[in-house]
Amino acid sequence: MVAMLLAGVIGLAAAGCGGSEDSGPEQPTYSYVIPAGAGDRIDEGEPLDILPRELVAQLNETVIIVNEDDQAHLLGPWFVGPGETLRQRFTTPGVFEDSCTVHPSGKFTVVVET
Repeated sequence: MVAMLLAGVIGLAAAGCGGSEDSGPEQPTYSYVIPAGAGDRIDEGEPLDILPRELVAQLNETVIIVNEDDQAHLLGPWFVGPGETLRQRFTTPGVFEDSCTVHPSGKFTVVVET
């Protein structure tokens, strides 16, 4: 029940940023990699500099986040499982903020401007 509720909340948050799949050949505007071992390093108290605290993007720009870690990570409006790649094209303006497991502040905000 909790897993279904969490999946629904994450799905709604991601929907506000636009489609999660972009089949176009364009290069991403923003690209980040969560390296292997990142979760273990964070668990040991090491602050990692993987994502900015806030990403300001324009409509139709794209972000790719590759999770090379063996742990899943919550990245603001997105959940990226181990070994998964998120490709997100921004199609809706707005501010999307949530918890972030890879930023020292524990938060990640995406601002999509027109």
